[in-house]
Amino acid sequence: MSVSVRIPTILRSYTGGAAEVTAGHGTLREVIADLDASYPGLSGRILDDGGRLRRFVNVYVGDEDVRFVAGLDTPVPAGSRVSVIPAVAGG
Repeated sequence: MSVSVRIPTILRSYTGGAAEVTAGHGTLREVIADLDASYPGLSGRILDDGGRLRRFVNVYVGDEDVRFVAGLDTPVPAGSRVSVIPAVAGG
């Protein structure tokens, strides 16, 4: 069984316009690696050069912000929904 991943509009060029795609389950790190195997370049928009979540990208597994759980080591069980949400800044 897989997980569903919601893709923000700004990253849909990597997924052929798809708003939601599927990936294998495991840790968030494994989910992102699976996404990048299917959609090359996508992980580079989610992770920085050091392999950490980009500062202005929020990722949720279900309703939990992974930054407050275990970051990239957050478990993503089969059937989960992962949401990638770019942070909005302004003033």
